[in-house]
Amino acid sequence: MPRSPVPPLARRLAGVASSPVRELLALTARPGVISFAGGLPAPELFDVEGLRAAYDSALSGTVGRRSLQYAPTEGDPLLRELVAARLGRRGLPTDAADLLVTTGSQQALTLVTAALLDPGAVVAVEDPTYLAALQCFRMAGARVVPVAGDDGGIDPDALAEVLRRDRPALLYLVPTFANPTGRTLTAQRRAAVAELVARAGTWVVEDDPYGELRYRGRALAPLAAEPASADRVLHLGSFSKTGAPGMRLGWVRAPAALRAALVVAKQVADLHTSTVDQAAAAAYLAVADLDAHVARLCAAYSARRDAMVAALPGTLPAGSTWTEPDGGMFTWARLPEGVDTAALLPAALERDVAFVPGAAFSVGEPDHATLRLAFTTHTPAGITEGMARLAEVLRPAGG
Repeated sequence: MPRSPVPPLARRLAGVASSPVRELLALTARPGVISFAGGLPAPELFDVEGLRAAYDSALSGTVGRRSLQYAPTEGDPLLRELVAARLGRRGLPTDAADLLVTTGSQQALTLVTAALLDPGAVVAVEDPTYLAALQCFRMAGARVVPVAGDDGGIDPDALAEVLRRDRPALLYLVPTFANPTGRTLTAQRRAAVAELVARAGTWVVEDDPYGELRYRGRALAPLAAEPASADRVLHLGSFSKTGAPGMRLGWVRAPAALRAALVVAKQVADLHTSTVDQAAAAAYLAVADLDAHVARLCAAYSARRDAMVAALPGTLPAGSTWTEPDGGMFTWARLPEGVDTAALLPAALERDVAFVPGAAFSVGEPDHATLRLAFTTHTPAGITEGMARLAEVLRPAGG
């Protein structure tokens, strides 16, 4: 008997491409590869002993039985209190009730999208922007509109024009050490963006996974702390960059008007984030000196950033430009006109070194001459070796 054809996939998947970053993680897993592709924290810097003790605490006695049970959708009460206190110390006054714990900040973005975007809705983003955010918005059937930026972050004049012309329902930003560029939105522009979105009535997602990883300069208060837009900004945070990504813990700080909708969206997604992982994180934050741990991360990552920036002039062809980030995980480079970095990637992989071609992060016309380099995963010596390998591929491409 002839078989019927396989039913088609949902139409919402049609415009969503696979992430080249995730694909590169599989290709670069073999020994000897120096990968600058994935924005991964350095595994040797994980506080394994501290987290093991936290899990022991979370699984001890009657607490352990509670840690293995279903939990409130909003999240572990102690964890929310501890995260709220930490946000307050960073210049963003927060109550535990303001927070919803999520399975990584990526889920927080998915929940916000589910709560705010209907098919055909417009989302404005700084161009280029975080690849997984683009996947999320396209999965929702949204129309993504690029907004120009420069070394100071998103351009307020360009944003004003997009707000007037396209009337986006949502503005998505990574204002501090942006992925992929490493740029930071200046204090003056933060105030300007806050005023613009307040007048336009547009929701803002402030994605802030890297904000504590500052290596030089003065810390800036989150965009959500701007008085003009305080009731418009959803602030997304994560334990992945300062703790451990394998725990998959994030949160969203939401204005009161959106909290109930986000809780419903979370219930539909997975009822609640892992109880035992939340309990362990709460136990960890209650006793660990996370500030000291973050300071150790910043010291190590600062040296790695310096090693990469120092190697860039000898790695890239003449006429190239690049960013020198004050923190985060990435630098963004542009090679001379006419170079296609995607075409150079296979040759780099043959030399056991990897990067991410920049076109994947574009919303408007792709800039094929760009690439993203992550510097946190390897030691300065490893970075120097990897950049020497990369120079064999990139420098001849400049002609």
